[in-house]
Amino acid sequence: MSEKTPSIAVVIPCYQEALTIGKVIADFHRELPAANIYVYDNNCTDGTAAIAAKAGAIVRREKRQGKGYVVAAMFEQTDEDILVMVDGDDTYEASHVHKLLEPILRGDADMTVATRLTSHGDNSFRPLHVAGNRLVCGIINWWAGAKVSDIFSGYRAFTRESVRQIPITVRGFDVETELTLQALYRGQVIQEIPAPYRSRPAGSFSKLNTFSDGFRVVVRLFLILKSYKPLTFFGGLGLILFLLGMLTGSLPAYDYFTDPKHTIHHVPSTILAASLVMLAFFSLGLGLILNSMNLRLLEVEKMISKGGNRKPET
Repeated sequence: MSEKTPSIAVVIPCYQEALTIGKVIADFHRELPAANIYVYDNNCTDGTAAIAAKAGAIVRREKRQGKGYVVAAMFEQTDEDILVMVDGDDTYEASHVHKLLEPILRGDADMTVATRLTSHGDNSFRPLHVAGNRLVCGIINWWAGAKVSDIFSGYRAFTRESVRQIPITVRGFDVETELTLQALYRGQVIQEIPAPYRSRPAGSFSKLNTFSDGFRVVVRLFLILKSYKPLTFFGGLGLILFLLGMLTGSLPAYDYFTDPKHTIHHVPSTILAASLVMLAFFSLGLGLILNSMNLRLLEVEKMISKGGNRKPET
């Protein structure tokens, strides 16, 4: 963070939020009067963009449909030192932005996340959302050795350096999951700040689908684990295949040791067991190779990042 007062951008992804966007902009203008407020119109047809412009926000349009595309555009098109990302549905308290900014301004965090599960309205979450959130957080915490408690929060703050290191590859609402996973993989410090979460106002509707979006999140976890933790993924797969091979091979082994002529009667099981063991070692070898490649790529990424951040000599 530079010695001068850091510039702040409030970035708001929007799709059909005409009912609430004016209030959200007014609330953040009140809390952060010096900040630039950007509203990203993701093909809204209800007048969201016009209301946002009238409220004093800088309106930009992202024609590719999907929150992942919007977040990627936000990261690419804003130059401020700190980014505050918040949904446009007025479910988050603007006054808590100062608590989100404190760890970043002190230099104690690269990303801060407003966790919603400690204080929320009775109808803030759909059925299964809280359970699904905790399940995904448990998998991520096991994978990364972290202590994440709310993976789906849309109220976050980032340093410019954090944003530059996070590639966005998803299209939809699983973008919050990727933000957290990419940051953890790159060793960024994430701090969670408890914040109240209220229900949507009457007439405002969530665009989330419990099952389809939940399925996408699970697939994203699978792909991230495979790509960024290949030794864990392929090593675990290899262990499962090896155990299955040993179990399948127990019948031919029993034949060999109990038959006086050492005749094996379960020939198909013998072939299957040998194939499973070979696949197990292949999977382990693939995991070792990919893990070595990932480590080298991460080293190169850090070297490039340091080179790009180095100040020119005077």
